[in-house]
Amino acid sequence: MIRDAATLRKFESDLIGAAGLLPYEQSLQLFTAMWKEGVMLGVLPPDDPLAGLDVDIRVARILNACLTKSSPG
Repeated sequence: MIRDAATLRKFESDLIGAAGLLPYEQSLQLFTAMWKEGVMLGVLPPDDPLAGLDVDIRVARILNACLTKSSPG
């Protein structure tokens, strides 16, 4: 669990700044490797791909409602 989000954001920013954005091919290779590892560990593909979708939709609605309300000040 991440306890200090600000430190993580700074680390990510520094890492991206130093290395630059990944080219598409390298990003695809990274994704493919992570997917294969997930399959090897038995967590991918999910048994029910729609599991938890209702929660995601509810959270998205709440966040979108918060973004559309005008903020005071």
